[in-house]
Amino acid sequence: MITKTPKPPYYAVIFSTIRTSIDEGYIEMAERMEELAKEQEGYLGVESARNEVGITISYWSSLDAILKWKNNAEHTVARKLGKELWYKKYQLRICKVEHEYGFEK
Repeated sequence: MITKTPKPPYYAVIFSTIRTSIDEGYIEMAERMEELAKEQEGYLGVESARNEVGITISYWSSLDAILKWKNNAEHTVARKLGKELWYKKYQLRICKVEHEYGFEK
């Protein structure tokens, strides 16, 4: 599903990953992080695809909201487990969305 976002500007956090072969607890943690992110002030939505390269894009109203999400206690645990168990590599990018357009039939 494509997230309905407000009129720009807003922010996107792009989280690209390459997974390890360890699945233990990954799906549950990913679902919990999405559920928890929805409760954070400034959260606007998320889009995710997980294949050879996993890409999750979350949308936020401000850089302050992103920092608060980063410092969330449960999210901190998830990041630690990601480094220890689930990811061979990841890259995180924070972008300011200044323009957007789309199409729908």
